[in-house]
Amino acid sequence: MPGRGSWNPAATPGGGRIDGPAKVAGAKIYASDFRAADLPGWPTTTSHALLIRAADATHVFAGIDLSRLKGALEPSRVVTAADIASAGIRVPAFYEGDLFCPVGKTPLYLGQPVAMLIFEQFDAYDQAHLALRDPSCVKYGAETGPVPIAPYGSHRFVRIAGATPAAPDVYSPLLAGWVVPRSFQDGDSPVWAPADPQGPADAKASFYGEKIRAELAADSPDLLVLDRQFETQSVDPVFLEPEAGLAWYDGTRRMLELVVGVQSPQEATESLAYLLGGAGAEFKPVQIHTHFAYLGGGFGGRDHTTMPLYVALAAMFFPDRPVRLANNRYEQFQSGIKRHAFKMHSRIGIDRTTGRIRAFAADHVLDGGGLANFSLNVADVAATAAIGIYDIPKVDVTTVAIHSRGVTAGSMRGYGTLQTMTAIEVLIDEATQMLRLDPIEFRRRNALPTDGKTITGNPLVGITRTGEILDKLSKHPIWQDRAAVKAAAQRQADILVGTGVACVTKDFGAGADCTLSSVAISREGRITIHSDAVEMGTAIGTALANRVAAIIGGVADEVSVAKVDAYAPLGLVTSGDPYSITQAEQDAASLNPRWVPAISSPSSASVGAHISTHGAFEAARVIFRFGLWPAALELWGIAKSDPRAGQWDSARWQERKLVMPGLAPLDLAAVAAKAHARGAVTGAMVHGFNRWQWSRASFVVAGETWTADIDALAVRAGTRAFLRLDRTKISVPPAVNERIGTAYSSVCGTLVRIEIDRKTGNVRVVTAYTAVECGQALVPEVVVGQTQGGFAMGVGYALLESLPLYEDGPGNGKWNLGRYVIARASDLPMNALEIEVLPPLAPNDTPKGIAEVVMIPVVPAILNAIYDATGHRFQSLPVTQAMIKQALIEGVPQ
Repeated sequence: MPGRGSWNPAATPGGGRIDGPAKVAGAKIYASDFRAADLPGWPTTTSHALLIRAADATHVFAGIDLSRLKGALEPSRVVTAADIASAGIRVPAFYEGDLFCPVGKTPLYLGQPVAMLIFEQFDAYDQAHLALRDPSCVKYGAETGPVPIAPYGSHRFVRIAGATPAAPDVYSPLLAGWVVPRSFQDGDSPVWAPADPQGPADAKASFYGEKIRAELAADSPDLLVLDRQFETQSVDPVFLEPEAGLAWYDGTRRMLELVVGVQSPQEATESLAYLLGGAGAEFKPVQIHTHFAYLGGGFGGRDHTTMPLYVALAAMFFPDRPVRLANNRYEQFQSGIKRHAFKMHSRIGIDRTTGRIRAFAADHVLDGGGLANFSLNVADVAATAAIGIYDIPKVDVTTVAIHSRGVTAGSMRGYGTLQTMTAIEVLIDEATQMLRLDPIEFRRRNALPTDGKTITGNPLVGITRTGEILDKLSKHPIWQDRAAVKAAAQRQADILVGTGVACVTKDFGAGADCTLSSVAISREGRITIHSDAVEMGTAIGTALANRVAAIIGGVADEVSVAKVDAYAPLGLVTSGDPYSITQAEQDAASLNPRWVPAISSPSSASVGAHISTHGAFEAARVIFRFGLWPAALELWGIAKSDPRAGQWDSARWQERKLVMPGLAPLDLAAVAAKAHARGAVTGAMVHGFNRWQWSRASFVVAGETWTADIDALAVRAGTRAFLRLDRTKISVPPAVNERIGTAYSSVCGTLVRIEIDRKTGNVRVVTAYTAVECGQALVPEVVVGQTQGGFAMGVGYALLESLPLYEDGPGNGKWNLGRYVIARASDLPMNALEIEVLPPLAPNDTPKGIAEVVMIPVVPAILNAIYDATGHRFQSLPVTQAMIKQALIEGVPQ
């Protein structure tokens, strides 16, 4: 990635995007752009592969008929399940299931590959691709029905708060652990332990959970109880660039090289090594070298994707010739990861006198599609987010992720919280109408305060700013003027007007997040940053550069992302699962100064600003403290004994000059040159691990003890090689933190005003306002851009987008953007969307992740506005024009 020198020599933090010019100029930077001729040392010609996929998952797969591919259209190689088995190729555990459906078995899911065809010449590939669009080349035998597979997982989250906010919980997941069912009945329904207040943790969970449900079921005049069903649909992330990859197996060197675009480089590397690690000699490379290209969008859909596996197989089965495998949009719909369809049954109890929520219970069922992927994780995140921004003392939420023959569902922007928070925000809006309470005041009255406990029993980290967001919403003209605008609209026979509000919180981080970074400064003051973070349109390169610039004075000249193999000096080792390791195992492993709970993690869960930039920030601090600061002291003529020598954290950079009161400003280049001349620290390489708090370790640097939120450190003196410094002390976040559901969180609120055409049912969002808090905004333009994009995705999810789950859905290979409608400019308030970003609480406020939270409140705000306009509550998504028209025809009261 180019840096300061190629985009704006006078750049300062917050001055734009360093990767902008290359992108708008059309430089070849995405995985789908590459061909063999673009890569030094590769052969110049590219061969091409395509996957044939099953469009039926209820009949036995009987084989493929390629008779329509005659003469020049015949593939050079056909790869099937039999070839995979004979080669000794293994499926990584995360992708458990057949890479190719074997003949004689029923496909696990619609869209499962049954064969790969490889063509040496592009023309043959191109014509064959068209000829095979008709799925009749795949033959089927006896009908079996869908393959029965047990649910991917299930949990129950029960919390009973103490008598006062300060009192310990009576029961919570943090105290007792997460609860799983003892069995399943009728295939997919969890069977929970018999209730027993003196029994094991799961029996206690059943006891307290059933007490909560009994309270909600009782006919109490003091309690308003709402019992509602809500359903959400399957959707596609529709990222700009369909998945693609290029690979070459050099049989002479036994070297496999790949170019892919994924959100999880480390995972892809490990999966490829496992895939081929047990294969026969012909299919087992000595070395695998993977190049991770930029992504043309991700939204979670490129996190733990199978695409790199198939790209690698294409090269291994057609050695010595580079092979490209690239989805077109039909194939991306047929195979790409989808958002889970949810079925939710929710019950809420509200004290009629105080307007306080007393209890909440819900049951969630997620359709996970054909492979497990992240279905259980999505189910858990959705469940722990099910109470939204609210402080509810009694909660019981069950969730189960089931297998189906649908296209695999997994990680997608919002990660289950979009579904469950939409359900509760619509439920809250209905409750306020029935209680005749102001919707924003009701939210304020019930909002989780700072230090209040979440559904799992832990407080959020930091100050909760929900009240500030609600204040912004309540004072905005869209909300203040809603009654007057609606009254004016009632005089028009053809238009209905409605205003809706929603406020949500979304976690960022996954509870086992890593950062790997190195920062170096040359004698001339040139700054270089390496990071394992992935650039997928989130401007992570600019965020890294800006966060480092605040510490060492200049925007980077070079930023390299998706680097997972550039940190050998750290000598990292790992063992165990960071999500399930015991405290005893962690304590024992920590005795090894090179051990870390995990080495690298995906760029997902909105970790970019908070997690991914943290490593570069800490590396820059080491360079400044032990390199640039001592050099500056020498230039200023300040002795070590001078009290000012210890005031390094008071120094500030202004336009690449180091400034201290009463001292002459020092140019960055001069300070860097002096640091090199002194043999001081000019480069630092770090690893950090976060389990809802950072690992914290001490190191001896230049004879001094340095303690920071990292667990591994290597430094470079002058231009020498990096040298690992073994830590002298380490504090790894306790294993009990694995039980936390949410610790880091951002809040976002949205107001929308809509107009509905009475005759057609068409909804138009005419104006909107979103307020979000993000801590320190590293790239302010991107915070606004993410919010704009999130708004568009919210409109699409609420009103337009939907995929049938099974035979009529994308798994049949017939879906494209001609029939799948996403939000267009005409669907959005292009010049009437106001975005307000709360300022940080302090200049050193840490950045927060906001990429997901900005989408979520848009959906329930629109649904609440539709109710305000029509008097009808819709309990499923999307709310289409036809649904609204039908409701109006049926005479919904106004």
